[in-house]
Amino acid sequence: MLNIVLVEPEIPNNTGNIGRLCVGTESRLHLIHPFGFVINDKNLKRSGLDYWVHLDVTEYQNVSEWKSQIPDLSRVFLMSSHAKKSYLETDFQDGDWLVFGKESKGLSEVVLNEFPNHLTIPMSPLIRSFNIANSVAFVIGEAKRQIGLKL
Repeated sequence: MLNIVLVEPEIPNNTGNIGRLCVGTESRLHLIHPFGFVINDKNLKRSGLDYWVHLDVTEYQNVSEWKSQIPDLSRVFLMSSHAKKSYLETDFQDGDWLVFGKESKGLSEVVLNEFPNHLTIPMSPLIRSFNIANSVAFVIGEAKRQIGLKL
């Protein structure tokens, strides 16, 4: 099972869509405060539809609390548009942690400095980034593909 981590998510619709994606891919969702919305926000529930009740979700007050729960820090992969290595060049394993930052700024330098594995999603130079829900879908899709090949 993959672990999807959203650090300080700001937009409820994105978090709802990612929650639905996690249910559909049998992945766990980890949410790190502060949020830009209330977790029972109607938009969050609308985006997650009725699947939210099936979501394996854990909330953390900060990055330190979340980090203390990780058994193997070498299996944490932070997504950053500034990373040199593509997620397509990574060997994913069941149980990996895929970490995404807030929509407006991505992951902070403080968080990036806590982990060595930084990955990027290749994209045209005409854009700064993909929508976070699309980014999560790209990376979950590749990780699940790789894990399925190993079974």
